[in-house]
Amino acid sequence: MAGATDRFSRPGRRLGFGLALWLCLGGPAGLGGADWPQFRGPNRDGRSPETGLLGLWPENGPPLLWTAQDIGEGWSSAAIAAGCVYITGQIDGNGYLFCFDTAGAPLWKVPYGREWTRSYPASRTTPTIRDGRIYVFSGLGVVSCFAARDGQPLWSRDVVAEFEGQYPQWGLSECLLIDGENVICTPGGTKASVVALDRTTGAVRWACTELTEPSAYGNPQIVEYRGNRLIVTMLRDSVVGIDAAGGALLWRQSFDDYHTDRQRLVNPNVPLYHDGGVYTTSGYNNGGAMIRLFADPRKVQRLWTDKTLDTHHGGQVLLDGHIYGSSWTQNTRGDWVCLDWDTGRVVYEDSWQSNKGSIIYADGRFYCVDENQGNVALVAATTEGFRPISAFRVTRGKGKYWAHPSIADGRLYLRHGAFLMAYDIRGQ
Repeated sequence: MAGATDRFSRPGRRLGFGLALWLCLGGPAGLGGADWPQFRGPNRDGRSPETGLLGLWPENGPPLLWTAQDIGEGWSSAAIAAGCVYITGQIDGNGYLFCFDTAGAPLWKVPYGREWTRSYPASRTTPTIRDGRIYVFSGLGVVSCFAARDGQPLWSRDVVAEFEGQYPQWGLSECLLIDGENVICTPGGTKASVVALDRTTGAVRWACTELTEPSAYGNPQIVEYRGNRLIVTMLRDSVVGIDAAGGALLWRQSFDDYHTDRQRLVNPNVPLYHDGGVYTTSGYNNGGAMIRLFADPRKVQRLWTDKTLDTHHGGQVLLDGHIYGSSWTQNTRGDWVCLDWDTGRVVYEDSWQSNKGSIIYADGRFYCVDENQGNVALVAATTEGFRPISAFRVTRGKGKYWAHPSIADGRLYLRHGAFLMAYDIRGQ
């Protein structure tokens, strides 16, 4: 890994480097709002705790505060912590980690090694930030750790090579999970599918050698139930529960009996957890399922399956006993769906310009981005139907709008290709 950091220029006003670093380390820029320190927010569930946000946008959308360009091609989202914004991008086959302050001034960028250059070349990993350190996972399976202050490289480990992993068709797309002192990653290897690394040193803390199943773009989640702490994630052929402390496999639920398209093995969505239930969904008409946990951590039961929501890779939000997200009807089309958490009953299935996409939630409303045209909607969080309140279109950048939105400190962050945009969504 290259070790030198560098600053990069951007037209417009810049803060002094010392002041900007102070803001990143906890100055006033981060006060009054919540961070978004990893993929899909503080708890990886697509929900922000922020309040006091705009309930209605101006006709052309909320005010655009700043735009960063030339961050390289990527599908990754912005991660925001302590007054700094982090994102990854690919330039000339190499992956870079970028840091901005929340006023848009660039602070530094560092390379983290070669990136995925085959089908759909671009960075995939959204940075994960914890206690002044940043963790990224390249499409080629290298876990890297950097200092959040200045991008100084601290350690890296090629887990795909070490655990004899294999690349899925579109490269590894995991956003790393921090559990206590562990970094959870999924090399999908013949020596171990899931591994925990020491987040300070990179040393292997445990490896789930009972699983030798390949990765399928999964993003793990932490689940606590009746004194048990599990890592739950989707692999190529199953959803699994692993003991978070020691890495032992506790249970495995195969997809074989309800996934109908076993040729397209794509399971990127973070599992949703609530009150002893785990919900997963996969796209490509493979559908989703609800799994019930028991006090015995080795025992689970499938309660129901559903083919309607069937989210491709835009995530879901659980709110007041209902699951919201977009469905897959074909690679470029889908509807917006609400399911009952307890039964899987379809509450509504509505079309929004025939486009599917990503969804997050804050302050009583959903923020939805359609992945084909870049329409961004503020949507009422109601079981009565998909009801946009306001909408605008992102016109900068190129390619699919696959990056999920992020919200932090009254700002909405949207990434499209080599552009990152920050919008002011604070209420008056």
